[in-house]
Amino acid sequence: MNKKALPFSGVMAIGLMLFALFFGAGNMIFPPFLGQQAGDHVWTAILGFLITGVGLPLLGVIAIAKSGGDLQSLASRVHPVFGIVFTVILYLAIGPFFGIPRTGTVTYEISVLPFLPEGLTDSRMPMMIFSLIFFSLTAWLSLNPSKLVDRIGKILTPSLLIILAVLVVKSIVTPMGSLGTPIEAYQNGPLFKGFIEGYLTMDTIAALVFGIVVINSIKNHGITSKASISAITMKAGVIAATGLALVYLSLSYIGASGTDAIGEQANGGALLAAASEELLGSFGIIVLGLAILFACLTTSIGLVSASAQYFSKLLPIPYKALVFIISLFSMIISNIGLTQLISISLPVLIFIYPMAIVLIILSFFHNLFRGYRPVYITALALTAFISLFDGLKEAGIEVTAVRDWLSFLPLYAEGIGWIVPAIFGALIGFVISLVLGTSKRVIQA
Repeated sequence: MNKKALPFSGVMAIGLMLFALFFGAGNMIFPPFLGQQAGDHVWTAILGFLITGVGLPLLGVIAIAKSGGDLQSLASRVHPVFGIVFTVILYLAIGPFFGIPRTGTVTYEISVLPFLPEGLTDSRMPMMIFSLIFFSLTAWLSLNPSKLVDRIGKILTPSLLIILAVLVVKSIVTPMGSLGTPIEAYQNGPLFKGFIEGYLTMDTIAALVFGIVVINSIKNHGITSKASISAITMKAGVIAATGLALVYLSLSYIGASGTDAIGEQANGGALLAAASEELLGSFGIIVLGLAILFACLTTSIGLVSASAQYFSKLLPIPYKALVFIISLFSMIISNIGLTQLISISLPVLIFIYPMAIVLIILSFFHNLFRGYRPVYITALALTAFISLFDGLKEAGIEVTAVRDWLSFLPLYAEGIGWIVPAIFGALIGFVISLVLGTSKRVIQA
């Protein structure tokens, strides 16, 4: 058994790398916008946001480490075919279809567009040129995944944190105003509203993808013991989660306290830009632009690297070739625009997010219910059924008869009606397993 230990400095570097991989542009723009809309209910709302934006991603990384090191092995507990299909869908969603292109689009719209001459703001050419540069840099930095810790955990992340600290400290020392009045959606049930808003970060899904990056980084230090890998992953996850929580709390405060000074903004990007200028003057726009650039670049590198590592095992295509293919495809998709990307991705996220959450939670109770496969199957099946219609509803497609039936489910109005069916499905699966016997049992975790 390998007894080699990783010093605290190494664990810290991996934790900072994981923080940076999670902390993309979406993580910067959603908390302040939540703060603006939640007003003086911001602390209740951000608590719900922290559950899906911090707590579940932490559990996701740990679940991957405990299950054997990758998403497919975890998802295969439902069924081997489901393991492949679900894993491919998640990698495509968090990777080249939505997650990676969004890093380029958000960087352009916040870090580049405000500095362009007025005559170029409506032209598509600047975005095309920028995306070519951005994703070329992403591809180059992703070519050697063993250097991710040095490039991200020791260089890019500290730079990002310093830039954010300047903005946050200024907002605390000289606050822009008092907490505002919450909009209707946050007046009743702000906790649940914040919970759903945490979906938009895509971090719970990202955790299932980034888990393999963290584990490979640990193995590159010569550590191969599964117990040691799990322990280091947990410590690194706690470091990343602590950083995320502190940043989210700070950014939501900026949004909640800024309405008097900057007015109500249409989105988190515009809000941060206005707040940065209010707090730091014209220098603030530069500070925000650099923060967005570092946040998006680190996330883009992590997602490209993780996606290429997975698909190189699934397809007869080498890792480096996939890095270029994924980067090129993401560059093309990024040029359709941020608004279109969000509108397309949200229904998909609402469909797959609950299944990812249930899969993670079940993994921690795996031994308790004796690893019975039917528990996974029935819990995931009922969750998928509910979340499918939630996703269709978000896409503007409603099946009236099903909607009326689903409305009787507890917490359905709050957007999390899948919770009770998931629990009920797990119980049904356990009973079925007892009837069928141990032949339907999966391998112990």
